[in-house]
Amino acid sequence: MSEATPAVEHIGSEHVDNRKLGMWIFLASEVMLFSSLIAGFINMKARSPAGASDVLNVPLTAVNTFILIMSSTTVVMALAAIQDGDRKRLRNYLLATLLLGGMFFSIQMYEYRHLLGEGFTPWGSLFGAGFYTVTGFHGLHVLIGLGLCLALIVQAIQGKITAGEHMRVEVFGLYWHFVDVVWIVLFTIIYLLP
Repeated sequence: MSEATPAVEHIGSEHVDNRKLGMWIFLASEVMLFSSLIAGFINMKARSPAGASDVLNVPLTAVNTFILIMSSTTVVMALAAIQDGDRKRLRNYLLATLLLGGMFFSIQMYEYRHLLGEGFTPWGSLFGAGFYTVTGFHGLHVLIGLGLCLALIVQAIQGKITAGEHMRVEVFGLYWHFVDVVWIVLFTIIYLLP
């Protein structure tokens, strides 16, 4: 009698960490959420046209976009630092990420305040409703990311993140990069396309 072959074969010796797999699954659901929001915004914009240059501050938001992209760079550097075993650089890069992300969020709140003061409200037009909904959901994701970053900074200060246990930083990086990519899409669709 011959032995049965196993139903599952392992290809190579690598496996995906459950935390990383969980984040990828979560991000897949977030892609669906933001795809729906963006499709709704595009529909609202088509029904209530308003050129971005008429109501939105494109140069300020371009600078804000650059700030958010730089925060993704500091996350990459934080991960590289802890993989090299450098806890001090990890903390510094996470602090830089927190600062840059906080700047992005603050500028977005400044923009909201200015737009509301100028009469550009969520209830004033379909374009306004779509704008505040999509950018508001993104802003909520930034705020959540800032909380996660702060938690990582505390864990880094406590010495809980090491070269051997850096998956928390990697998983956070996946989330933060996703938030950045979504913003680049939103910036293009909302601010740059007519």
